[in-house]
Amino acid sequence: MRWDQLSAEEEATRQLPGYREPATVRTFDAPEAMDIRFYEVRSKSVLNKVPRASRMPFRWTVNPYRGCTHACVYCADGGTPILMGDGRTRSLAEIQVGDSIYGTVMSGRYRRYVRTEVLAHWTTFKPAYRVLLADGTELVTSGDHRFLTERGWKHVVGVGQGARRRPFLTTGNELRGTGQFSAQPQETEAFRRGYLCGMIRGDGHLGSYVYHRRGRRSAQIHGFRLALVDPEALERTRRYLEFGGVPTTWRCFAPKTGKRREISAIGTQRRDLVDRVHGLIAWPSRSCDEWCLGFLSGIFDAEGSCDKQALRIANTDPILLACTHDCLDRFGFDVTRDLTRRSNGLEYVRIRGGLRERLRFLHMTDPAISRKRDIEGMALKSDSDLQVLAVEPLAEPQQMFDITTGTGDFIANGVVSHNCFARPTHKYLDLSPSRDFEREIVVKVNAPEALRAQLSRPSWNREHVALGTNTDPYQWVEGRYRLMPGIWEALRDSGSPCSVLTKSPLLLRDVDLLKELADRVGFTASLSVPTLDERAWRASEPHTPHPRARLEAVAELNRVGVPTGVLIAPLMPGVNDSPEQVERILEWAGEAGATSVGGLCLHLRGEVRGIFLDWLRGYRPDLLPRYEELYAGGAYAPKAERERIARLAQVPGRSNWRKAFRGRGASPPAETPSAPEQPSLF
Repeated sequence: MRWDQLSAEEEATRQLPGYREPATVRTFDAPEAMDIRFYEVRSKSVLNKVPRASRMPFRWTVNPYRGCTHACVYCADGGTPILMGDGRTRSLAEIQVGDSIYGTVMSGRYRRYVRTEVLAHWTTFKPAYRVLLADGTELVTSGDHRFLTERGWKHVVGVGQGARRRPFLTTGNELRGTGQFSAQPQETEAFRRGYLCGMIRGDGHLGSYVYHRRGRRSAQIHGFRLALVDPEALERTRRYLEFGGVPTTWRCFAPKTGKRREISAIGTQRRDLVDRVHGLIAWPSRSCDEWCLGFLSGIFDAEGSCDKQALRIANTDPILLACTHDCLDRFGFDVTRDLTRRSNGLEYVRIRGGLRERLRFLHMTDPAISRKRDIEGMALKSDSDLQVLAVEPLAEPQQMFDITTGTGDFIANGVVSHNCFARPTHKYLDLSPSRDFEREIVVKVNAPEALRAQLSRPSWNREHVALGTNTDPYQWVEGRYRLMPGIWEALRDSGSPCSVLTKSPLLLRDVDLLKELADRVGFTASLSVPTLDERAWRASEPHTPHPRARLEAVAELNRVGVPTGVLIAPLMPGVNDSPEQVERILEWAGEAGATSVGGLCLHLRGEVRGIFLDWLRGYRPDLLPRYEELYAGGAYAPKAERERIARLAQVPGRSNWRKAFRGRGASPPAETPSAPEQPSLF
């Protein structure tokens, strides 16, 4: 146990994917370790090959830790309705891993709805708050939960000053979304009769007729048939008919062709059953709400459409059109009727009000056909009044639930809600990604031994090994576990050249080993210093050592003979890329004797893109259009922008830069060195 000065209690063991033996789960009674669990694992391999598709100039890396020690906890009341991938809603408590739900992503200038998968689901007890919105929406969440507002992501509660300062909801903030979801209908007898009336009158064939046969007696034929391409609506109709005592047969009505889906049909030719169908779809003398909702559900499945522009119900029967209009008016929908020039008198009943009213209709009526519920790709725009009226603490802690999704968010009672966003290194560990990335730290306690074994293999060619390419190996927990000395010794003894990128002056602890590495196998260090601006540093890297402390470490390492440079990264256009800001770093780097200086333009790969843009939305929303344009083509900024960023660090702005280098026996870099992976902002 490497935390000798602290008491530790083994809490449990847990099997993590990819590890043969269960992880020992530990917590520690220390201020910096409160509410953090450490998963001690024995890893078979710690030397990882970097994919050749990567733009990194090295092929091998070592990461003794998975995760970084920051703090956040998100959760919401279990009854909160969540927008599912089929357009329906389900309470948060009932969500299951693997479910398809809606989240959002940035696409062009707009955030858009997309389907995503639930990756994790868990529960806890937390102090609760009720958020009240102007349209009547109520949300019960923990104080750490975040919602998307007109000014970016904001916590439910927070403070404006001090170490725990963070953006939080205030009255006047507006959440993003459509507002509270409507309740889905109960499947009562009245609802079923209404559905059958709308469906069968809208698209079915029902009747009796006389069939005249030459030379023989005429026959009276009775028949009911409903033929559809969507089996969901056909199955619901069949089930509702069985409730009414009408069994039907299922058959293929038209086979699938190259241009057409298969059409199936249900039906019966028994006279008594046909008569019973007539009774089930009869117009009621007085309609109730349940019947009207069922009718709207059935007529929409039969004759409705829902494209990116409008939700419409078509028909040529004036009675059906009038009934549809009246039922919609009954529930307060803004409806218009669009005439066509067709000779059969076709008209459309169209619901106005955008996505907000579309979702209200779909949730209130619950049509069966899921493809007509699709909102994939629709922009997150709404005229709903989602202004925050109050944030009220509740008297007692409540059971809360949270999920992890592929997009890092979900739609909770009509508003965009943040969840634990998966960092790439935690996706495959069955840990809830964002919170767990910061509070559930995987420690490869045998990393030095495993690395030594891998480096001793005959196949190892003593290639360069880079550390600090994913998570910082010198985050504060390294001060307790002390894995890095053993890793440096394994690299030294194997004769493998190596390097490290870090934000932490803790690197100085191992200075004697680093000197040996520099002398015997070739070693360089780089400290990331993205900015000297206090506000920008606190906003983007609030839990990291001060940039000036990093530059002081650069000076000390170079003083004792460890070649150490400065990586000005990530340089974020419009945030920390002004020539004046970079020039200050160059001056300090020169005074520190930095052996190299490089500038690396921000790149937004995978999940980091959403996290960064959400941060930018709260810090500098005016820059969003610029970033959407710069990164429209992928993770990297255009070549011209990357070259501009590189030139900032390539051309020193002050004469004392070269003097500082000459005074220490080094030469300033002729060109920007190959930069390692950009350090994480979050």
